[in-house]
Parts: sequence; C-alpha cells; structure tokens
Amino acid sequence: MNLQNNFSDNTNNSLKVLVKRGSSVESIHRAHASICDTKGRTLMKAGSCEYETFIRSALKPFQAMPFLTSGASEKYNLDSKALALACGSHSGSSVQARTAFKLLWNADIDIKELKCPTPQNRESKLQHNCSGKHSAFLATCKKMDWDLDSYLMGHHPLQREIFRRVAELLKIPAEELIAERDDCGAPTLLLRLSQMAVLYAHLSKSDQPEFEKITRAMTNNPDLIAGEGYFDSELIKRGHNQIISKGGSEGIQCIGRLGEGIGLSIKVEDGSKRAKHAVAIHLLRQLEWITPTAIEELDEIILQKKPGIYIEVEGELKIP
Repeated sequence: MNLQNNFSDNTNNSLKVLVKRGSSVESIHRAHASICDTKGRTLMKAGSCEYETFIRSALKPFQAMPFLTSGASEKYNLDSKALALACGSHSGSSVQARTAFKLLWNADIDIKELKCPTPQNRESKLQHNCSGKHSAFLATCKKMDWDLDSYLMGHHPLQREIFRRVAELLKIPAEELIAERDDCGAPTLLLRLSQMAVLYAHLSKSDQPEFEKITRAMTNNPDLIAGEGYFDSELIKRGHNQIISKGGSEGIQCIGRLGEGIGLSIKVEDGSKRAKHAVAIHLLRQLEWITPTAIEELDEIILQKKPGIYIEVEGELKIP
C-alpha cells in the first residue's frame, strides 16, 4: 500500500467536517466518498474514490455469504435473526448475545470455540460485537467439515471462499486481495473506496439469492446490526426497507440503496466516528435517500451535539 497515493488525488475536492465551539472551529476532519454501480462505474464522488484503506467490519455481510451458500443456516434451522447478527457489529445486549448463543446451540458448537475475545468489563465472548460473525463462521465450518480451531487463518477454506467471492464481485484475481488481521482476529481487506461501493452496489441490487436473504435479514432485524441508538440500526429503521448500512472502525461507512444496485462508501482520514456519521447524514440529505424528517431524527439521535457545539460538513458529491 502506498499511503502517498491517498493524499495526492483530489484531496482539494474532499469533504470537510468542521466542529465548532460557538463560532470558532475547534476540529477539522477530512473525508472521501464514492458512489458506484455494479459495473464498477463511479457515478458520484467527493475527494478520491481511489483512496485505499481497510474495509473493516463493513465486510461482514460478505463474510456471511458462505453461511448461506454452504447450507449451514438451513441445516441448523437458523432464522434471519442469526443471519442479521452475523452481518452486524452489535452492542452486546442480552438479546444479541442470546441470538449468538442460539446459533451455536443449534449447530452443537461449544462457546469455547469462539476466537473473538471477551470484551472488557463483560462476562462472555457472546457479548463481543463480532460474536455473530464468528458463530456463523463456526457453523459454516462444521457443516463443511472444516477445521474449527483455525477458522480465522487466511489459508483456511472458509476465508479462501470469502476472498474468492469478494474477488469475483470486484472482477479481480483473489491473489490481488491484501488481507490483515482485524481486532476480532478475523481477516479484513485493503480496498479502494470505489471497490467498497461496488460491493455494496452488488449487495443492494439483491440479484443473487444470498444477497436478497442478507439484505432482507438486515432490514427486518435492524437492532441486531448494531443496536438501538446506533447509526446503522437507526438508519435502516428509517429507510423504509430501501436502505442497508454497515459501518467499520477507523471512519468507514458503507450504505446501499436497495433495488437500484447503488453503493456508497465513506472514509474519514483520521478515523473519527463522529465525522463519518456527520458525513453520512450530510450525503443522505443531498441524495434524498431518506426523508427530511428521518435526516433530522438521525442528526439528533446520532450526533448528540452538546450545547454550543456545532458540526458542519462542507462539500458535496459530484459527477466525475
């Protein structure tokens, strides 16, 4: 990865998030965004759509594909809630932890097989925000008679299948994908913003059976994707079954417009969560993907600005 490439292309056209205390600017964040279709065409952008970074947890809906295509979800009689949790980064609520437990229980897998860590000040690995993904990984491995102990290794058949499917969607050789360890232990991928948008364009088009099941699970169970009061869940609730949303750490946010095959990806250079949500709300307002009322509700719920603090986003998506 050449970091210099991220700062040499269209940085003057990037989005700026200004955090003001009163009338004075206290912090500035810079962000990039890309909108693409399933053919890989860039429809609109702000800043550099070639910005390279890790997709982080926004990869989860695609990591859940083998859970469906292997027949694991069907064999172990798992419903859309299990699938939604596998796609989500949940907040560790009792309902979410029980959903992960049920997934493992139905597949007759011991909780001890989970490789995600126990979160700080929590009691169980089931409360880790990636426990749904890991549980689906294990169920898939058991169905396919793959080794359970090494399921997070890049050479494991499960991870190779995920890489293959992602590469197929991006129309590149799987060998070109660069994977590194995410915080939960699973591989994540280094991608361009445009490639992330293409992935979400495919997912949102729902023209493949597994994509249709994934998007339906996400829209039907929004609180399993993140949790009440969290951006992804609150946006999906207000999307009238037309929006899917999945964020990732370090300023990653991906959104899909269902039925239209259009994906939006966002990266905030300094990784700010507050800034990525402000940018997402700003762009949703420009795109008119949700109602003005929904925009105002998201702004109030998610940004939670303190008295005297103002957040402004400068710039907009433009046709390249």
